[in-house]
Amino acid sequence: MTQEELDALMAGDLDLDAEDPVEKGSEEEASASEEALDEEEVLTPPPATKEHQVVHQLDDVTRDSEEKASEIFDALDVVMNDIEGALAANEKIQAIAADFETLFGTLREKFPGIERFEHAESEARELQRLSDETVELLQSANDQILGAMDTMQYQDIHRQKIERVINIMRALSRYMSALFEGSIEDEKRVKSARHIEGDTATEEVISNDDIEALIAQFGK
Repeated sequence: MTQEELDALMAGDLDLDAEDPVEKGSEEEASASEEALDEEEVLTPPPATKEHQVVHQLDDVTRDSEEKASEIFDALDVVMNDIEGALAANEKIQAIAADFETLFGTLREKFPGIERFEHAESEARELQRLSDETVELLQSANDQILGAMDTMQYQDIHRQKIERVINIMRALSRYMSALFEGSIEDEKRVKSARHIEGDTATEEVISNDDIEALIAQFGK
């Protein structure tokens, strides 16, 4: 208590029974939190239909991802085969360019006054240079494709992880089913009331007489 509150109390101006506004605000916040919690507890899980079955959805993910990965691998394999064909064709181009360079080099030496032979020899040399650059580009593309294939291997690892989760979930499902297994079939069980006396959610409660009747049935 502060000095001002003590002076007001001595003067009779302070009411000790008055509700503290801070405490009142705290109580209101606590009440609001409890109401929010009650609303969350009321939330029900989605129905157990096919579109909400978790294992079914995970099976779809693993199946679809494996199919798409297979399609990607097939496409990359086709590209690599095309690159190998281009490299083989480029080797023939290099051989022909080398023959042209030799031929026009010989003609230029025998006929030094003809500029066309010198120009043709220069073009054959340039063709070989471009061919070498093409080989480098094709080899680089081939390396990139191999790197992409290695990266795609992670997809298989992820699929195995999902399948492991599925197996664990299925094992837990079988365990829970076995744990709650009963010796009486559900059709032969005595029906129980959805609400009993003391429930505030509804007024449709079971009476004491009904409870005694249920106990009598269980005792038979």
